[in-house]
Amino acid sequence: MNSIVLSVILVAGVGLAAGVLLSVAAKVFAVPVDKKAEDIEAFLPGANCGGCGFSGCAGYAAALSSGETTDTGRCGPGGAEVAKQIASYLGVESGSFEKTSAVVRCAGTDKVAVHKMEYAGVSSCVMADRLYGGEKSCMYGCIGLGDCVRACPYEAIRICDGIARISPAVCRSCGKCVAACPKGIIEILPVGSVRAVVLCKNRDRGNITRKECENGCIGCMKCVKSCEFGAVKVEDFCASVDASKCTGCGKCAENCPTGAISLLNVAG
Repeated sequence: MNSIVLSVILVAGVGLAAGVLLSVAAKVFAVPVDKKAEDIEAFLPGANCGGCGFSGCAGYAAALSSGETTDTGRCGPGGAEVAKQIASYLGVESGSFEKTSAVVRCAGTDKVAVHKMEYAGVSSCVMADRLYGGEKSCMYGCIGLGDCVRACPYEAIRICDGIARISPAVCRSCGKCVAACPKGIIEILPVGSVRAVVLCKNRDRGNITRKECENGCIGCMKCVKSCEFGAVKVEDFCASVDASKCTGCGKCAENCPTGAISLLNVAG
């Protein structure tokens, strides 16, 4: 027999055998498909931000499908509409959904924050932070070089007068800006109704903070004393507001001597 023909027959035989073996292996080792999870994932926006507490949209869909969670209102980017769609598909009550937004907890604009140097390096908050913490004397404040802006897929963030500002009406609470901020001053907060928020995370003593930023929290306790609902506390010379207790009465903001407390809502 011609050697070329024999080689062709051998190669064809090996290929056929391999194909049969692969077909058998595919059936034996096939991973069962969770059709319900696939259907639920189709409702989700595909942001894969992890804001729901699971490993992206597929993880959240799998958890809903298996019954690990029944809360259909965990998807910030999807909002109330996605929560209702998933609830309808699963035949359950729609999870309560409250509008949330990322908030930059800093009011240290270029007009009120003291600058210790002029930064002329790479336009990146991460890079500037590595060089003495950035331009401003306050080591806790917004650097304002836009890492969060570049991370936001919804164009909800702008740099205004040296600090980042986020539009609650546009923000989808995906959390990507939170991960991008080297200072850790961006938080996801409820904004469905008016609530107070302290736009400062400075942990220095009040006399030091005053020298660094006119709008910085000095830990004077006036906000704590003015709050009738126990929503405000001061730790490490910096105030914070418990959103679950805040009624949005505004007394803490009225009594703040530096203007570090603001009232925010979805229209803010």
